[in-house]
Amino acid sequence: MEQNYIITREDWSLHRKGEVDQHRHKEKVREAIKKNLADIVTEEGIILSDGRRTVKVPIRSLEQFRFQYDTRKQKHVGQGNGKTKVGDIIGTDPQQGPGKGPGAGEEPGADYYEAEVTIDEVAQIVFEDLDLPNLEEKRNKKLASESVEFRDVRKYGIQSNIDRKKTILEVLKRNALKGNPGLHGITPEDLRYKTWEVIPKFESSAVVLAMMDTSGSMGPFEKYIARSFFFWMVKFLRTKYENVEIVFLAHHTEAKEVTEDEFFTKGESGGTRCSSVYKLALEIIESRYSTDDYNIYAFHFSDGDNLNSDNEVCIRYIDQLLLKCNLIGYGEIEGPYYYTSTLNTQYKRINHPRFISVSIRDKSGVYPALKTFFKNQDQRGG
Repeated sequence: MEQNYIITREDWSLHRKGEVDQHRHKEKVREAIKKNLADIVTEEGIILSDGRRTVKVPIRSLEQFRFQYDTRKQKHVGQGNGKTKVGDIIGTDPQQGPGKGPGAGEEPGADYYEAEVTIDEVAQIVFEDLDLPNLEEKRNKKLASESVEFRDVRKYGIQSNIDRKKTILEVLKRNALKGNPGLHGITPEDLRYKTWEVIPKFESSAVVLAMMDTSGSMGPFEKYIARSFFFWMVKFLRTKYENVEIVFLAHHTEAKEVTEDEFFTKGESGGTRCSSVYKLALEIIESRYSTDDYNIYAFHFSDGDNLNSDNEVCIRYIDQLLLKCNLIGYGEIEGPYYYTSTLNTQYKRINHPRFISVSIRDKSGVYPALKTFFKNQDQRGG
């Protein structure tokens, strides 16, 4: 007997299928972003853009499981009496993938497609585990962060916010009342949706001092790495906190406060005296930011090529800053010509929980630096 299947508007399995596919696609995109995050955060198109561009991330295509002959024609061992003995090597993991190795290859490649995502979508993943560390209670409370809390369940909403547990309970209750218990026959009237509220959380105020070496020894690579870090730092602070203040300081042998645009675009030259920027930071803190009212953070990026006579002065100023700052972060960019007597070598003598230094050798080191400096309290064990 031939059976006919009719799809109707009441066939909610189709809606469920679309939701599953959409959710699966989002998860694959998110997985691809996380896998390529270290490269994405230093993508030149992002750093030099106005922040409204999209980026492309490669996502491997989804294929059904299937049996496939071994194209490498290696010998294998199956059941039965073979000629192998205990201890024989019967196979090794391949060291080269398709398209890798010298010369033209003959192996088929893996299919993938590129998904376009906005910088905000990337930022959401980059920032999800980041926080201003060591925030303390201060008198001046105007730093507001926002959190989303699901506080109610309603009969109407968007498909992605379906509360499955509440929906199932409604189906079970309705079927039981009709004398036909069980989980079947979901109708639109059974659907329940979670609704949320944006809850502002007022915290103590904070100021972040962004300090960058712009001397002649900072070549295009070093400046690009430093600007990449500060680009994401600024975006993180302004995304997660409403009233955080950021002060931009640039230095060579002398330090000066600059605008945000000058900080990210203007180049300098000359020698390097890092103590000048620490001295200026102390003066700004003492004149504008009382430690009773502000949580204070300072982050400095340099190639570490400082005047030897200035190193001891730097350490003395950092000791003074540690009395005022919640955290001091120093990032040293190791260029192609690496000197063992860099500033970071001297800073290893500083043994203080609120002083953290990192070394960056290539673009992939920017994201770990962000994670190190802005690690949240749970990750710090605090």
